[in-house]
Amino acid sequence: MNPTYFLACFLAYVVGLIAFGCWVSRRKQDGEDFLLGGRSVPLFLTLGTTVATMVGTGSSMGAVGKAYTNGWMGGLFCVGGALGIFLLAKLFAPVRQYQFVSIAEEIESYVGGSKLVNRVIAVFAFLTCVGWLGAHIMGGAAYLSYVTGTSPYLAKTIVALGFGIYAVIGGYRAVIWTDTIQAVILFIGFAFTTAFAFQATGGWQGLQEVNQAIQQEKGSNLALPSLSLVVGIAVGVLGTPAFRQRIYSGKSVRDVQRAFFSSGVLYLGFAICPTVIGIAAFHANPALNDSDHAFPWMATSVLPTAMGALILLSGLSATMSSASSDAIAGVTTIVRDLYQMVTGKLPHPDKVVLISRTALTATSLLALCFALFADTIISFITSMISLFIVGTAVAGVLGRIWPRYNAAGAIASITGAFLTSSAFLIQANIHSDQNWLSFWGNPVLPSLFVSIALGIVVSLITRPDRMTQQEVLERLSRERKEMES
Repeated sequence: MNPTYFLACFLAYVVGLIAFGCWVSRRKQDGEDFLLGGRSVPLFLTLGTTVATMVGTGSSMGAVGKAYTNGWMGGLFCVGGALGIFLLAKLFAPVRQYQFVSIAEEIESYVGGSKLVNRVIAVFAFLTCVGWLGAHIMGGAAYLSYVTGTSPYLAKTIVALGFGIYAVIGGYRAVIWTDTIQAVILFIGFAFTTAFAFQATGGWQGLQEVNQAIQQEKGSNLALPSLSLVVGIAVGVLGTPAFRQRIYSGKSVRDVQRAFFSSGVLYLGFAICPTVIGIAAFHANPALNDSDHAFPWMATSVLPTAMGALILLSGLSATMSSASSDAIAGVTTIVRDLYQMVTGKLPHPDKVVLISRTALTATSLLALCFALFADTIISFITSMISLFIVGTAVAGVLGRIWPRYNAAGAIASITGAFLTSSAFLIQANIHSDQNWLSFWGNPVLPSLFVSIALGIVVSLITRPDRMTQQEVLERLSRERKEMES
């Protein structure tokens, strides 16, 4: 594929997204419009933006690379994501009625209005958004760098600017509309490529034969690492602020639940696409140096030029749509929680949009810095999930389903997960040959066990919270009105 041809297509595509994002958000916006779309996002947009956020870097480039090295197990990424979104619909969609703005605010309401819990969750939520954002920048840059030959650093900068501009200009409305458009493009692109890869590999029989060859070459027991991947991605969905933002911005509880369940079903169906593409890539070239390049290699070396350009734009759509969603979720955490933590007050209503745009720019730059020093996508994602998301997810689930859970238990859950994951990652760096990660696959399962156990034990041996959830909800409502009016 001609690098200049593809780069021109990509730039035209980005300019089109920016123009469309500006158009849909052309009217004057207040803070709630910029951050949550006025809390009136209809069903089809909630569905479109949720699907686009789910089909991000991990389930496009990462899942194809996983299938290249592990065969059918490449689809486990999507299985974990679908499980997470189903649980989110069942457990957390009903909290739409409470008018939350951020996940830190929500979890604060479960543990007696503890400001300490709010602040810890806010910091972790922001780092989560920056981490996901960095992963998406890495994924998009891998496409650009591989196809056009530009340096990885320049490619990462171009991708960050690509989604950052329309998000800064248009806010949440621009993000959800462009997400929906990109979801359509990525499904079309992946469907065509999957059909081509299926035929090129020799149909079902050929795929099975190639999968057996992959398993023989791998030659190891992947049961526990595979379970760790499924659980890790499910936990990632439960604790990622971008998905909570879909709940808070939805038009109604019913619309959010229908959108989430539909997204999960579509995502399960999508699982076959990156898996078939990854297996087909191994069939065509079993000697790739980097499995993360399996997806762009197929597009540039096997597919016809027009189809290759379409699938590469589909992959970039996946990364950019997820990136913009995580960026705006991170900004919401800054405006609602971190600003108050630093200044002691909420931002003035007239300054919310300006502060949001400034914070969005800073967040994108910080994520770009993280991405510049990261290597592989899947390891980056799973390490980030275990460090920052597991404790948040556990605190959210236990707080939602167990009334006895308190602030001390939440702190124990969060710190327990963080310290356990840190111990695994440090040990892997010290003992690169014989490390715990080679057995577990990633630190998510041990971190999850420790987080749940500590949360339950500490809650039982400490006093219950003094404020009821209803009292906390009333206080939070007063704070939100102060920021909005």
